[in-house]
Amino acid sequence: MKRSRTLLEKRRDYVLNYINTNQAKQMKVVVAELSDSLFLTERTIYTIISEGLSLEAKA
Repeated sequence: MKRSRTLLEKRRDYVLNYINTNQAKQMKVVVAELSDSLFLTERTIYTIISEGLSLEAKA
């Protein structure tokens, strides 16, 4: 199933904002919380994080 680009962008923005607001927690805990709330695998979340960091580095 193909996802719309806007949905993927909103999901990426949500994940990155959630991580920024919960920086005091360990990354493993934050990823577990995101996995539970968004029904995504941990690997997908780490992929979103790495893509988001690479996009921020380019900007």
